[in-house]
Amino acid sequence: MNEILALILALIFSLLAGVLLGTIFFGGLWWTIRKGISSKQPAALFFFSLLLRTSIALTGFYVVAHGDWHRVLACLVGFFLARILVTWCTRTPITKTETKMVQIVGEVCR
Repeated sequence: MNEILALILALIFSLLAGVLLGTIFFGGLWWTIRKGISSKQPAALFFFSLLLRTSIALTGFYVVAHGDWHRVLACLVGFFLARILVTWCTRTPITKTETKMVQIVGEVCR
């Protein structure tokens, strides 16, 4: 019974670690895009951001995995859950002007 409980706790820890890694990765991507628009050197910002975010994510996956594919899978699920969460939290509401533009474009394309 203790082995099953230990496995469940390890998978929960891996899932939460995946959520944390995903939040760092996708939150960092959102921040990079926001800052890259007005940056004097956007290419360098995007490159080093990608390098840093990927390094953190891969190192985190390696540490969490601890040689067990079950943990990697749980971490990956948490990573993609964080993607959904960050996308949902950082979305911008559509204004009435944008809605009108979409309707106009839709009518022109018919």
